[in-house]
Amino acid sequence: MSVTIYDVAKAAGVSIATVSQVVNNTGNMRDSTRQRVLKVIEELEYHPNVMATALTGKETKTIGLIVPDISNPFFSNMAKSIEDYAHEKEMSVIICSTKYDRDKEHKYIKLLKQKRVDGFIIASTFKDQSLFEKLIKKKKPLVLLSIDDPSIEVSKVSIDDFQGGFLATNHLIEKGHRNIAIVAEEAYSSRKRIYGYREAHEQANITLKEKNILHTTATIENGKRIFRKLIGRGEAERPTAIFASNDLLAIGIIHEATQHQIHIPEDISVVGFDNTILASTSVPGLTSVAQPMEDMGRKSVEVLINQIENDDASNERFLYNPELIIRETTMEKK
Repeated sequence: MSVTIYDVAKAAGVSIATVSQVVNNTGNMRDSTRQRVLKVIEELEYHPNVMATALTGKETKTIGLIVPDISNPFFSNMAKSIEDYAHEKEMSVIICSTKYDRDKEHKYIKLLKQKRVDGFIIASTFKDQSLFEKLIKKKKPLVLLSIDDPSIEVSKVSIDDFQGGFLATNHLIEKGHRNIAIVAEEAYSSRKRIYGYREAHEQANITLKEKNILHTTATIENGKRIFRKLIGRGEAERPTAIFASNDLLAIGIIHEATQHQIHIPEDISVVGFDNTILASTSVPGLTSVAQPMEDMGRKSVEVLINQIENDDASNERFLYNPELIIRETTMEKK
């Protein structure tokens, strides 16, 4: 049987109201009384009913984090950063991974509302955009992470995806490549990276082949599948370089190239995006556009807490600069 507030009050020899004040760090009382109650709470391993606290209108000290795929190292690293900083601020994080599924989007938003989370950090472009509208209408504290979409009027923490796409593509152009494919997700961030890809071609006065722009979801298997599609064009038509909009796709491309005895970077250069652990442990090491994941995670929590504490559904924009980390998967075109 779980310990109740009544048990704590009886063991400490105080009223229920006093226990409640100690738990919520409110009220005036002797320090000796507060310490006695805290000692009993620890001894009895009493855990306050968070839902009951929420129903009184108080904060639950809980953040809801929604990501599209927690198995993607980018999102798992970001989640770790968010959880670590939230812990410093004495808050807990409930992590939900939608796997790009519309039903799961609705399910997790409903779940987090039921849990009475104090605010949301959302790092996923929803298939049902009305979910954003409903949260905004309810004036829920909300931060978009890694989604710099101006059509959603809430605070955002992201990198300059356009600049990231430009850096990756321009690096390949400087290596002498003219037939460059891009493999991108159907997400706002990837669309901005495609704009950067286009701009790099335009500035270099290179005619871009529309068939070199390919879309898929971010998995290693999809990277493999897209690579098979590209080499199916034949050696004369296949690209000499590929820019993948995230490291998962890039790793799939590298693995599949090995299966076809196509050497990276001698035959095809590859650039990824995110600079996750996959990039540094890949063989050969993957050239990738880095996002400051730890800084972005901490900033998203900081912005959200500010909204929660000040009851302010603000609309701030924090844009970080990407950095190209050059490793062994790119070289001068032969």
